Amino acid sequence: MFKYHCLNPISKVGTDKFTNNYVKTDNIEEADGILVRSAAMHDMELPKGLLAVARAGAGVNNIPLDKCANQGIVVFNTPGANANGVKELVIAGMLLAARDVVGGINWVSDNTTDENIAKTAEKQKKNYAGTEIYGKKLGIIGLGAIGVKVANVAKHMGMEVYGYDPYVSVDAAWNLSRDVKHVFNVDEIYESCDFITVHVPLLDSTRKMINDDAITKMKDGVILLNFARDLLADEEAVLRGIKNGKIRKYVSDFPNPTTAGQEGCIVIPHLGASTEESEDNCAVMAVKEMMNYLESGNIQNSVNYPNCDMGYPAQVGRVAIFHKNMKGMISKFSTVLGDNGINITDMMNKSKGEVAYSMFDIETPVNEAIVAQLETIEGVFRVRVVK
Repeated sequence: MFKYHCLNPISKVGTDKFTNNYVKTDNIEEADGILVRSAAMHDMELPKGLLAVARAGAGVNNIPLDKCANQGIVVFNTPGANANGVKELVIAGMLLAARDVVGGINWVSDNTTDENIAKTAEKQKKNYAGTEIYGKKLGIIGLGAIGVKVANVAKHMGMEVYGYDPYVSVDAAWNLSRDVKHVFNVDEIYESCDFITVHVPLLDSTRKMINDDAITKMKDGVILLNFARDLLADEEAVLRGIKNGKIRKYVSDFPNPTTAGQEGCIVIPHLGASTEESEDNCAVMAVKEMMNYLESGNIQNSVNYPNCDMGYPAQVGRVAIFHKNMKGMISKFSTVLGDNGINITDMMNKSKGEVAYSMFDIETPVNEAIVAQLETIEGVFRVRVVK
């Protein structure tokens, strides 16, 4: 029996996927797995028995990834589960920036007492006129699940689409319209596109990538869209770009004191994945990832450990070991198991940066003494008996 704890409300569509072998607990200390959306976990004392954290969404900046890795806690996210919801809002953001729909709506609200509002509107509407997106050049930085969907729908809307992603996956490449121009230098997007939208994760290498230098290279009157992470843009530099006329509009899904209410900024209250469908999809995916891991030790879509899949454990036993990515570790594990008369029928070892994950299918189950021996090996974070 496995126990799970929810730090945030999680869609019932997802939690209904749990079988009778799972029970929800309000006591986090006894949880094998945690489901989370936006709750901050950095200052939390993680339970000793915790095995997994599944984030019902893509971003994991609210979870202490290194701390979890060093305790042998696998952190999952749900890439692509909310992609359609975000894609639709990006398209809406483009339209809102190209045509001053919001300004026009606000004018109507402010003039509700005007008995001749229809006639007055005909005179006022020129103040809210804009441009069409048909035929314009759209640059997409990051061709992941969301970037690909934005690219494909933009092509259908008559835009000329440029995509930049030096690490585009095979799956993304297959799903990407062949009419999208794949460029290999991001400067080409900066210099030629009328709209630029960013869809990359927040890393040290991408933090404030939209800065003064990047903005200087852009076309005058460019429209910038940021539905990924606010820290991808140096927003002070963005405001300077708006002031000097380089940037026509900045559309962001991340309210903060820098851009909220500023001229030229359209700031949306983080609605990208706030659809019933996205929340359901994320919850279902998170639950399935957690169940697969808890029952089999298999890892899919982890952000702090490598993906590793050996199928459902058919042998008598399966042992998973979390450890540093160091040479000689597999031979040490094999020696301990062999010295205890345990035959290994199958194994897999995967690494991700400084950490690694090893699984062994064995013909006889391990006991606590053998687990203790494995745990004493230098560089081992955790030993888990899956079966």
